[in-house]
Amino acid sequence: MSDLTSPDPHDGHPDTPASVEPVTDPGLPEHTWRPTDVDEKAEKRAERQIVGMFMLSIVCVIAFIAVYVTANVGDDWTTILGLGASNVGLGVFLGLALLLIGAGIIQWARKLMSDHEMVEMRHAIASPEEDRAATLAALQAGLEDSGIGRRPLVRNSLFAAVGVVALSPILMLRDLGETNAQVTANADYPGAGLEHTVWEKNMRVVRDAVGTPVKASDLQIGDLVNAQPEAIFPTKENGYEDLEGAALQIAKSKAAIVVVRMEPEDIIPGEGRDNWSVDGIVAYSKICTHVGCPISLYERTTHHLLCPCHQSTFDLADSGRVVFGPAGRHLPQLPLDVDDEGYLIARSDFTEPVGPSYWERDSKDIGDQGEADV
Repeated sequence: MSDLTSPDPHDGHPDTPASVEPVTDPGLPEHTWRPTDVDEKAEKRAERQIVGMFMLSIVCVIAFIAVYVTANVGDDWTTILGLGASNVGLGVFLGLALLLIGAGIIQWARKLMSDHEMVEMRHAIASPEEDRAATLAALQAGLEDSGIGRRPLVRNSLFAAVGVVALSPILMLRDLGETNAQVTANADYPGAGLEHTVWEKNMRVVRDAVGTPVKASDLQIGDLVNAQPEAIFPTKENGYEDLEGAALQIAKSKAAIVVVRMEPEDIIPGEGRDNWSVDGIVAYSKICTHVGCPISLYERTTHHLLCPCHQSTFDLADSGRVVFGPAGRHLPQLPLDVDDEGYLIARSDFTEPVGPSYWERDSKDIGDQGEADV
């Protein structure tokens, strides 16, 4: 069937009669009716096929979730042709879910939506208002012809399938990491979790990379030493030989400190920190509280420590207070003491979590930290 009722491109030109069409016979073949146009049973069958595709899409998403939750990545029995079964399952089921939605929509358009041939005459690039109105009317007619209002089963099954597929990425938020409670519950090595490090009472401060202990009398005014706890260099003699592998690397990344010596009178101790320094020697976490960059750019006259990533600046003479930049929290301070041989040791672990702030922190102010265990 030909639809030659589109607006006349010569409309508005006084020299051309409005009733004259540029092409009286565009040469369209005679319209062929589809089985679904003339057979109600075929129409219902097509509708059931479409709904079935949308429902199978939902089943595939459920299977996707099941694979994501249950597949044990790395085990021999969870491989397919040398590929991880988790990846294969996730890809296959999510791909099928999207494919079935697309196939259902195509089937809907081919068998149930309006199937009338149309001819649109060429017209000037700038369409007149009448043409624009006619276009909007055609769009509205197409919406009505799609039957989306008359076929609630097809419509609702499509919305359900698309909605379930759209929700599937939310499940992947689990890969962002475990919560603080989960980390603490699953940890079985010293200093595990977000709120603790491997530092403990009477543990020696040693130089990073070489592991030699730091003697307080060896430090001069203005010196800065990158240091670690003695446990980072495990030996049978110091009793930390069981700390190894991933646990050792995690402990090292969290426990890194900078040790600085300044004039004792320059130090402004925070509440409960009167005995946290040793003759002007203070120690702070090396991890910036903004996004966790390692910092050691020290300016000895101002006692400021600068993070090279985003220029957060901390005052080491004033409890690691933020004086500039995006960091929202002071540097955690490690309470220090000396042993019988004059080497620097920790009075306790940090009294607050090190590194960037996170939503499960109980306190952010110096006054809420409490006094170190002496």
